[in-house]
Amino acid sequence: MREIPLTVKRSIELLGLGLLGTIFVIGSNIIMPVIMAFFISIMLVPIYRFLRKYKCPEILAIILPILMVAVFVGLIVWFFSAQVGQLAADFPQIKKNVSMHLKSLSEWFGQITHYSTSEQMDFINKKSNDLLNMAGGMASGAAVTLSSVFVFVGLLPIYIYLILFYKDILLRFIFMWFKPDHHPKVKEAIYETESIIKSYLVGLLIQVTYMTILLGGLLLLFGIKHALLIGIIFALLNLIPYVGALIGNILGVLLTLTASTSLTPVITVLAVIAAVQFLDNNILMPRIVGSKVKINALMAILGVIVGGSMAGVSGMFLSMPIIAVLKIIFDRTEMFRQWGVLFGDERPAKSPMKIPSFRKKKPVPTEPGVQKDI
Repeated sequence: MREIPLTVKRSIELLGLGLLGTIFVIGSNIIMPVIMAFFISIMLVPIYRFLRKYKCPEILAIILPILMVAVFVGLIVWFFSAQVGQLAADFPQIKKNVSMHLKSLSEWFGQITHYSTSEQMDFINKKSNDLLNMAGGMASGAAVTLSSVFVFVGLLPIYIYLILFYKDILLRFIFMWFKPDHHPKVKEAIYETESIIKSYLVGLLIQVTYMTILLGGLLLLFGIKHALLIGIIFALLNLIPYVGALIGNILGVLLTLTASTSLTPVITVLAVIAAVQFLDNNILMPRIVGSKVKINALMAILGVIVGGSMAGVSGMFLSMPIIAVLKIIFDRTEMFRQWGVLFGDERPAKSPMKIPSFRKKKPVPTEPGVQKDI
């Protein structure tokens, strides 16, 4: 049988990527809960196996881990709500501080421009209607998003239960896609995928816990108001690679500004966040996760942006484990091995352009009848 030309193979790959991206965009509300449930199910498999080892009924061995996850998430929501409640109780003082900061900002802006304070207020009043209309549109969009979040959260336990209950059928389906000769590689890929996802998700849970305690505790020692709220917000946003930490810094600064009339606490918050993040990135997280799959920063950032544009916050959060799973698959297939190289951070010892066979000068045609040496 004649071999398919390389250009045709690459065209099919790009066409497949485009089709897969289109499916994700159109069906993100259906696909993302299933993917999230799949990852959580893998994390719960050791608990399920432990319960089954001691003759626990299968249904109970599935329901108990799901209840543990529900209780853990409920505790996080309760803690976050309590901190937001304290913030709401300080609203009169926050309003006073914000007015003071806005007045200082207005005076500074008047000094560097020819607009007076009264002219700035007139401009703000003229734009008030536009802001109110925009806020109304955002509120309606938030209501739709909130309803979709409830649907997402409501479907998760059902999907997790069914994935654990029918896991043997799913595994059989995967093995039937490949020839028996390839089954050892498939088994190896499944075990490695399970190991990486478990270490990644368990590591994230540990990270949220110690980041909240460490960051919130240090800010409390420095006398920063709403320290625990800043800690949990930053810890949760830090789950989104690269982008989340930037947003967490901004929100931490804004919360500090609303609670203080001085800039000293803002500098303290930024310094503590920088120190904790350095400790997390270089010492704690690499030891906790210990992932064998390394994703380069370029693909990680692109994955977060593309995931966010396709499926919102859930797509940003799941982008890294999805890329890690894809890299495992790509590294074990001849056809897609180049994509595994693209995702990884294993830099070659020297540039491919410096291969000895490339150094030989060859004439390169530039125009008809004219040749140029390189």
